[in-house]
Amino acid sequence: MHVSWDPAAPGVLLLPSGRLVRGRGLRHPLPAGPRPQFALHLLGRRPGPVDWDSQWLRWPDFWLPSDRTGFASALSTLLARAGNERVEVACGGGVGRTGTALACLAVLDGVPAREAVTFVRERYDRRAVETPWQRRLVANWDPAAP
Repeated sequence: MHVSWDPAAPGVLLLPSGRLVRGRGLRHPLPAGPRPQFALHLLGRRPGPVDWDSQWLRWPDFWLPSDRTGFASALSTLLARAGNERVEVACGGGVGRTGTALACLAVLDGVPAREAVTFVRERYDRRAVETPWQRRLVANWDPAAP
């Protein structure tokens, strides 16, 4: 059975493939409605436990993922699970790291890398992908060779 997000719900990004992924900030209350079935947490330190399947990737605020290969693998897992589960990407504020991950995920799903930041800013959050090095990571993102 296919279970997904409401495409009109706050923070939900519709990818070109039709898959839906929710982005959010962990410092904000959990949104009303269904809970994720899988979450990718992008934080400088290990987050507390949640009631759903999750993966933590070390990524200090305003910087880049500590493990690029692990990041690429995590995005592949997230995209695959988004085909039939409610998945989310979350960092502290839900903008920089989350936006960067969503933009790289969009590239993985077929958006040209040079268009991915604009794609996410128009459809998720206008402030997404906050730093020059995060924008550079997206612009040069090659899922085959992180």
